[in-house]
Amino acid sequence: MAAASSKPSEAKSPAKVTIGISGMTCASCALRIEKGMKQLDGVQSVNVNFGTEKATIAYDPTRIPPDRFVEKIQDIGYRAVTDSVRLRLEEDVQDDTARSAATRLQDLTGVVRARYEAPDRSLVVTYFPETIRPAELRRILRDWDCPTKDLGEQRDAAQLAREAEIRRWLIRFVVGAVFAAPLAVWMVADLLGARSVSAPLSNRWLQLALATVVQAFVVQFYYIDSYHNLKNRNANMSVLVALGTSAAYFFSLAVVLLGLPYATYFESSAIVLALISLGKYIEARAKGATSSAIKQLMGLAPKSAHAVIDDVEKEIPVDDIAPGMELVVRPGEQIPTDGVVVSGKSSVDESMLTGEPLPVEKRPGDSVTGATLNQSGALHIKATRVGRDTALAQIVAVVEEAQAQKAPIETLADRISSVFVPAVVGIAAVTFLAQWVVAGSAVSALIAAVAVLVVACPCALGLATPTAITAGVGVGARRGLLIRGGEPLQTAAKVDTVVFDKTGTVTRGKPTLTDQIPSEGIEDQYLLRLAAAVESASEHPLGRAVVEAAKEQHLSLPRVQGFTAESGRGVQAEVDGQRVLIGSAKAMQGWGIAIDAFAAKASALEEAGKTPLFVAADHQLIGLLAVADTIKETTFEGIEALQQDHIDVYLLTGDTRRVAAAVAEQIGIPQEHVLAEVMPDQKAEQIKRLREQGQVVAMVGDGINDAPALATADVGIAIGTGTDVAMATAGITLMSGDVRGVAAALRLARATVRKIRQNLFWAFVYNVVLIPVAALGYLAPVLSGAAMALSSIIVTSNSALFNRYNPLRGLTKTEEQWAAQLEQEEKGPSGSAEASAGQAVDPVCGMTVQIGQEAATSTYDDVTYYFCSEACKQAFDAKPQHYATATDPVCHMQVTIGKEAGSFSYEGKTYYFCNENCLRDFSADPKRYLQEVPEAEAE
Repeated sequence: MAAASSKPSEAKSPAKVTIGISGMTCASCALRIEKGMKQLDGVQSVNVNFGTEKATIAYDPTRIPPDRFVEKIQDIGYRAVTDSVRLRLEEDVQDDTARSAATRLQDLTGVVRARYEAPDRSLVVTYFPETIRPAELRRILRDWDCPTKDLGEQRDAAQLAREAEIRRWLIRFVVGAVFAAPLAVWMVADLLGARSVSAPLSNRWLQLALATVVQAFVVQFYYIDSYHNLKNRNANMSVLVALGTSAAYFFSLAVVLLGLPYATYFESSAIVLALISLGKYIEARAKGATSSAIKQLMGLAPKSAHAVIDDVEKEIPVDDIAPGMELVVRPGEQIPTDGVVVSGKSSVDESMLTGEPLPVEKRPGDSVTGATLNQSGALHIKATRVGRDTALAQIVAVVEEAQAQKAPIETLADRISSVFVPAVVGIAAVTFLAQWVVAGSAVSALIAAVAVLVVACPCALGLATPTAITAGVGVGARRGLLIRGGEPLQTAAKVDTVVFDKTGTVTRGKPTLTDQIPSEGIEDQYLLRLAAAVESASEHPLGRAVVEAAKEQHLSLPRVQGFTAESGRGVQAEVDGQRVLIGSAKAMQGWGIAIDAFAAKASALEEAGKTPLFVAADHQLIGLLAVADTIKETTFEGIEALQQDHIDVYLLTGDTRRVAAAVAEQIGIPQEHVLAEVMPDQKAEQIKRLREQGQVVAMVGDGINDAPALATADVGIAIGTGTDVAMATAGITLMSGDVRGVAAALRLARATVRKIRQNLFWAFVYNVVLIPVAALGYLAPVLSGAAMALSSIIVTSNSALFNRYNPLRGLTKTEEQWAAQLEQEEKGPSGSAEASAGQAVDPVCGMTVQIGQEAATSTYDDVTYYFCSEACKQAFDAKPQHYATATDPVCHMQVTIGKEAGSFSYEGKTYYFCNENCLRDFSADPKRYLQEVPEAEAE
């Protein structure tokens, strides 16, 4: 059974649900829902986001059941997005267990209702898909000893609701356009004096018939929405549309039916409704596009995994993975869940998580993340986190929460929207009376009032902020920059000071051997070999750095005897018959060993922020080693980019001032901006002091001791390679340890706020400029409708274009080098039997083998495979079909023969494919792809 940590907690007080809502047309709709939901007893807070069409509700589950939310939202005039799933039970589940599970499911946050149907032996669960998903329900039931069968492919209820909304507006527009088109032709022809065209369409009864179809089919939505609004003592854009178009239509209807000698305005009402429907259709599509980041992230997860169960490899759904399971991941496959490598070596593409283009080498003991791509070798991993506990699921949760939040700037639009509609109705009434008095014509006065009502629709105002924030958060998520909502995003745009923690942030966080200085007549490798042999028995971090350096140089370490460690002095042991001592200058002096020859060099190393280690053998100094926490390669470019953006950069550390000063000098931070020897509990005080000086401060850290400072800063930025506590405290998380991500995140924040301001400008400029023009009678209703639709189109399109923004562009001098390296890797098969550049990959262990230096070879199906050892060859020969791979000639991905999605024979050779799309493309034009792929890559 899965560990309890793999399931969401059962409902506690307070609980929080996120509910998708369909039917909203503007920001005032969101305000209306917020106001109505807050009236429910037990609801503590409500946040409705028009851009993402979601409501986030905090409530007391002991006082209000979740089905009341569905009823209330429907009563207000909208629809809560729910879905139902039928979970069929495994045969060994007892009825009593199933009934108990149904009762317990009712208490889960996100479940609306659940029941057990005994004849069908299934649980039927209605739930909010934005809060909980069927896969999570299955994992929870499995923990309750109530396992269910595989669900198969599940639909996305929220996406289906969004698509249905888009279809409805498309149908309204098409119907409106078809029947309004003849009226538009008549209007234009009449204005141009083209009587031959306008005469056939000038019949008033024909115009009445055309306008009535549009009025009956399109405007009904606005009538219903206006009814619900007015019933709840609210007014939104639907009221404006209903008032404006109805006034034009019913006035014209009265003229025709009563035979009055006035002009009709059927074309105005019909064309306005068609244009508004077009604007709403484009708006609905844009809202879906800006919130596509979540769908893209969720789509990254694989659907199945290869698990080793009772020593037999089986393919199982990802939902059935439990912590502790052993999983097999072959070259070209996605890693199904978070885990630790048990055996095998490979390079893994983690770009979906970190934004880094270069693959990361993985060996036994290394952690791997679900949905990342295994590139070269076979890996056996042990699952550690599944379901909502995985890194990908947590990223999705952060993005969903961020996109549902409002930025402070959005409250401006909300306040305006709350008073906008009543104010416009008042302006329209004054316009009608003033025009009637001045012009003496009730008809012209009515037309001017209608124009005011139509042009004032605040759709664009409501879309300006949420669509930009949704796009900005999505852009960041795809680049490894997790932003927790609109508030940190807006605050980050104002940051003028960035404070970096040193260890693990600007440095790697672990000591590394940096210098080897042997005595005269002593070789470098001899010095390191003796020192590493002694330190291999030590647990000290400095000693481990020496051992790691010896491993990297492939040095064989001799046996040690009589190892002793003296606290504050050093270590010593017997190596190859010599007494080897390693320690500080003070330790050497205590042992009576002269260090005068290296004293100046040791002092210079200390000035550079390094720790010197003296090495002696048989009481003779044989050399000096230096260990330091080295600076990350990306730190220099990251800090330089911040300084180019006119941001002050500080270094904050508990290390000594000398070490801190040396590090600051290397990375370009002024000495007056070095805050050294600061205890963990004093870091927050330093941040507070900077804020009190009027600076807007971002704190960048990775450790538990950084959490108070992250929380105290205006914006906390956590390094994603650090601790969960730091990430939970921060408003922005960099999924990689790349310092350049700080500059990228701040640039993204500034760009998003600029996009919001652009949107607000376009939203306001139409209303501010065109309402007076319409009130003076210089704007016909049909032009008002076109202007209103155009403002929404501009705002949504402007936000949608933001998805192309790349905050990392220009931040690194090595991007072209990385791109060239990736291109070269993609051209050559990384895991094929015969690789380019004289190398191959052992198909059993995944190790790279230099052709000509292999331990053994084997031929299978006319392909030669190369092995690093006889053991790998024996494993391959015993089951070659299990290890044999081929390169997909279309996408160059590695395919395990026997596990391919399809194969195709061409000119006597068989080619294997990772998916059906590649198979289809190849079969349509084989020669095109065979020119790109070496013949040896086909099987």
